Amino acid sequence: MFELSLLICGLAVILCLWRVALGPTAYDRILAVNAVGSLVIIGITLHGFFMGRPEFIDIAILYALINFIGTIAILKLFSENKNKKN
Repeated sequence: MFELSLLICGLAVILCLWRVALGPTAYDRILAVNAVGSLVIIGITLHGFFMGRPEFIDIAILYALINFIGTIAILKLFSENKNKKN
């Protein structure tokens, strides 16, 4: 079950990385990188669950906060640069 879960997460990461490479806009690429971060969080949580290590959930929550704040900051940066051009 653990291997199947990680395999599905790995396939989803590959699809997201494909979206990063082929995304027509910068926003698509940023959101795909955010999705990869979310899949990493799921992987950390699955690993902690199947190995019986509940402290991994704390690590996953911290990583989720960093991922969220980083995505918002980058999107705000792109938004400000877009407004300066207009």
